[in-house]
Amino acid sequence: MQNLGLPHPKLMDIAVPANLRCGRREPSAAAAAEPSWGPLAFTFAGIWEIQPHWVEEHLKELQVLDVREPEEFEGPLGHVPGALLLPLGRLKDETQRLSPERPIVTVCRAGGRSAQATVILQRAGFTKVANLAGGMLRWRAQGLAVTGGSE
Repeated sequence: MQNLGLPHPKLMDIAVPANLRCGRREPSAAAAAEPSWGPLAFTFAGIWEIQPHWVEEHLKELQVLDVREPEEFEGPLGHVPGALLLPLGRLKDETQRLSPERPIVTVCRAGGRSAQATVILQRAGFTKVANLAGGMLRWRAQGLAVTGGSE
């Protein structure tokens, strides 16, 4: 390649190091401050997640925040026993309903909206927040207790 006499590629010094880091998480403030209230996993999306079985075993210590719409909360999937319903669209305006001292586990159908809820809560100053991995779909698939719903 050197004998071809071509100029040095313009972005080679940027592209090669970036490609070498590809697939590795960059350290962030959230990852550095690993929570100690439960066995959380930091996703590549930058969200702390927690597994359903651990949540079921510690329900009395947690605030489970369901961010689905009321018809979903009462619908076929049911909801986590003791969960507080607060749809995602109203969350920013009603964070005062939550205690900053107790850990919050957000939940929705599959985990997308509840991941957004964790970001909203963290921006509002809540530090003990995690997303329920897999949402109510995984909760039900693992045969965990539900309130409402259908078989």
